[in-house]
Order: sequence, then structure tokens, then C-alpha cells
Amino acid sequence: MTNILIVLSAADKWTRADGSIYESGVWTQEFVDLDEAFLRADFKVDLASPGGIVPTMDKRSLDPNTVGEQIAERMRAYLDENATRIKKPLVLAEIDTSKYDAIVVPGGHGPVEDLYKDPDMGRVLIEADKADKVIAAVCHGPAALLAARDENGGWPFAGRKMTSLSDEEEIEFGTAANAPWLLADTLRKQGALFERGANWHAYVVKDGNLLTGQNPQSSTPLAEVVIAALR
Repeated sequence: MTNILIVLSAADKWTRADGSIYESGVWTQEFVDLDEAFLRADFKVDLASPGGIVPTMDKRSLDPNTVGEQIAERMRAYLDENATRIKKPLVLAEIDTSKYDAIVVPGGHGPVEDLYKDPDMGRVLIEADKADKVIAAVCHGPAALLAARDENGGWPFAGRKMTSLSDEEEIEFGTAANAPWLLADTLRKQGALFERGANWHAYVVKDGNLLTGQNPQSSTPLAEVVIAALR
């Protein structure tokens, strides 16, 4: 059986440049689209988070005024159906990477608060990349890649093609002005070969075992690319 590990941020906030707090967490659609597609493909899916903390779903991602009534209703129903799994994530520090065929990271602003600097996230990604396992992330999920450092302190994803939420989308969403750092800009500065599509349109980049999606609209297409890669 194909085994997937979805790593969810444990953050419920994003600390802004001026020290103020922006309530955040996991963007629900990105998790649901990925998780649902993998389960439908008959993959075994485990969830993990730093410390095994129950993930917080960004309330904006469940607000009909933000995502639309139909998406909000579908998200809430899926969370209710999978509440037992979501409330008992594995502890990221205890993950044995060798048990999984793919490591997948949904976004939301949570990862730019915790996963980007989490040493256990970095370890899992380094081990997965060395074993040529599929690594996939969407929207702010690619922030997790920043946690990975090789034995010389270098970034193993430098020179790799990838995407994430673009700086232009962050600006349009209204969260760029007081951000401590911007994800796309930071990935480029670290050496990523950054690509982007039109704002809020699906866009997926594949570079070997590294698969990334730009925004929430990219989560289902990313899931499809992951499934194809694993099959």
C-alpha cells in the first residue's frame, strides 16, 4: 500500500512584523483537497504536526464570505467526518520517514509561523529527498522546505524549480504589508528557481520528486500530480 504523510502546521497565529498577531492556521481547502484525493486513491494517509498538537483550521478558510458557501459547507462536512483523525496527529519528531512514499504539506499562514524553522520538519524533508521520495507542498506549505539543511548548512532545494503563493497574491490578499517576510521572495533568495502563474489560478510545478502548487486553487491539481507520480 502507498503511504502518505501529511504534515500540518501546529500554529494558530502568524506573528506580524510589528509584533501583532494574525489568527491563522491551516487553510482548510488545501488539506481537504489533498487528503480526500489520496484516500480516494486508496492510499493510507497519516497526519502529523509539531508536538502532535491538534491543528487549527484558519477560520477564514471556513468563512462563506471568503471561500463561498459551497466550499465552506463541504469543508465543514469533511472536517466533521474526519474529526477523529484530525484530533490525533502523530508527533512530527517521532516520524520514521522510511515508512512513507510521500511527504505532503498544505498551506495556510501556519507554516510561515512554525514549519519553516522546525528542525523535525527539516529532518523529515532531508531524509525524504535523499531517498527520492515524493515531496509535495501547496500555497504557504513550501515554507516547510526552508527548514531543510544539509550537513554543511546548505539548502538542498537550491536550484530546484518550485512555486508557492506568490508575493503578488499575498499583496492582493492584504497580508503582505505587515509580513515579517514574504515566502516567494524568500524562496528566490535561498536559490529556488521560482515560477508562478496568474493570481488565484491553478499552477503546479514538477521538478523530479519535488511537486509544488501555487495557491488553494492548485491543491486538487497538485494531488493529481502526486497520485500520478506515486503510481
